[in-house]
Amino acid sequence: MKRVITYGTFDLLHVGHINILRRARELGDYLIVVLSTDEFNAIKNKTAYYSYEDRKTILESIRYVDEVLPEYNWEQKIDDVVKNKVDVFVMGDDWKGHFDFLKDYCEVVYLPRTEGISTTKIKSDLKV
Repeated sequence: MKRVITYGTFDLLHVGHINILRRARELGDYLIVVLSTDEFNAIKNKTAYYSYEDRKTILESIRYVDEVLPEYNWEQKIDDVVKNKVDVFVMGDDWKGHFDFLKDYCEVVYLPRTEGISTTKIKSDLKV
């Protein structure tokens, strides 16, 4: 079984999120999403509209997602990859190069983002 992992906040779910989850899942047989906790978002000076538990529930209902785990800090990625026997690490291409250190543990893939949509744009448009 080929295992894939990706990370994110996944707030205000939109088609860009679905596209990256679908494409990540197509790279393997089992997709793990590591979801930023509210506490980790605070460290990043980021505020999610929905709580961690609500975002987790939403992600768990998406057919491409097999498992959702909490993200507590930047440093846990190597441990997550090793502990979960991950074959492929996936992130959006706006992070290109940032996670190449994981190439010692698994394949690293940067997927193109969906043009014209982002949580930041939605929040700006809604003035949230």
